[in-house]
Amino acid sequence: MRSRMSRCGRFTQVALLCWSGVSAAATPFVAPSMGAQTPTGQAASQARPVGTIKSIAGNTIVLTTDAGADVTIVVQDATKLVRIEPGQKDLKNAVAMTVQELVAGDRVLVRGQLGEDGKSVVAISVIAMKREDIASKQAREREEWQRHGVGGLVSAVDVAAGAITVSLPTLGEKKSVTIHIAKDTTLRRYAPDSVKFDDAKPAPLEQIKTGDQLRARGTRSADGSELNAVEIVTGTFRNIAGTISSIDAEANTITLQDLATKKAFTVRITSDSQIRKLPLPMAQRIAARLKGIPAEKPGANGSGGAGAANAGAGGAQQARPTGPPVGGPGPGGPGGPGRNGGGGGDLQQAINRMPAATLAELQKGDAVMIVATEGGANGVPSVITLLGGVELILQASPQSSAASIISPWSLGSAPAGDTGNP
Repeated sequence: MRSRMSRCGRFTQVALLCWSGVSAAATPFVAPSMGAQTPTGQAASQARPVGTIKSIAGNTIVLTTDAGADVTIVVQDATKLVRIEPGQKDLKNAVAMTVQELVAGDRVLVRGQLGEDGKSVVAISVIAMKREDIASKQAREREEWQRHGVGGLVSAVDVAAGAITVSLPTLGEKKSVTIHIAKDTTLRRYAPDSVKFDDAKPAPLEQIKTGDQLRARGTRSADGSELNAVEIVTGTFRNIAGTISSIDAEANTITLQDLATKKAFTVRITSDSQIRKLPLPMAQRIAARLKGIPAEKPGANGSGGAGAANAGAGGAQQARPTGPPVGGPGPGGPGGPGRNGGGGGDLQQAINRMPAATLAELQKGDAVMIVATEGGANGVPSVITLLGGVELILQASPQSSAASIISPWSLGSAPAGDTGNP
């Protein structure tokens, strides 16, 4: 076993970065080199596909790569197969396994020879992470962000002091938290055209600017006004509230009239976009809060109870992005005001639990709030979260923005951090 594992250890180092709340299928391996490199002059047919198992038949695996293509993997008797746990830094604790132990949904990194058709690989080695292990890791990380996280808009950055002031998106009293950064604090920043935590890159404090969305986790002070950060993820996102003026179902785009600028704005719906519609009772309660009317008693009217009524602006003190990342970098789901001492519940969590809506359910004239990426394909931002059923909210407070209601990281919940780094 030792010789077999040492041979496997020469093949590669595998890292798996996951958003808690993001499906394992959407979580790519990152494979940095490790010690022994691929020999110079190695045949160009060498392949290292990474992705999620789509199906298995005998010794043949259909793998959906992180790029979205399907590749057929042929496992031979001599193929080295090992299983690693999310979070491992190397292969020294990897366990030998058989192809029969693999199932659809498992994540694998394959090394092998590319077939002449360009769509098949004869595997030399297969390194796997089981889907249940990934899910368990994500759940633990999501809970960590829920218990020890906070998120909001950056209102000030003091690079010299290593401090960031974050305004919490509340419907009532304005609150802020000072985030303190230490030498070992991990800082990441989302790519301008992506909402995946996997695309978030290490970034210095100097890149964080006023108006950015920020999620942080760490140790919070007793009064909740300060947090010593262990991990921070930031990004620049577009927050738009307006009415739909047209829908192009074929192109998956929506054009709306921005209430703030009075200009037309086009966004793209992707497979990662979260579309939800607020139930009328919940919209009524939020609108009442915006008007300064006391919230109803817990459980009133069903839809979300006191948690939704008191959610503050969509997770006033949500734990973090899941990720950007709120999915994430990611991010939406983690910890609400109740967890962080602010009282009430987390509207973003309530939104996440709502049935998903579709583009076909939206109509011209609908009022929506949208959080979108800063950039996107052909310059068209991609929707992270679209919330419909907000007519009453905009009537109650025409100046309300998506930033005050929903979090940009709703897809991935909060940034889950590294779920694996073998």
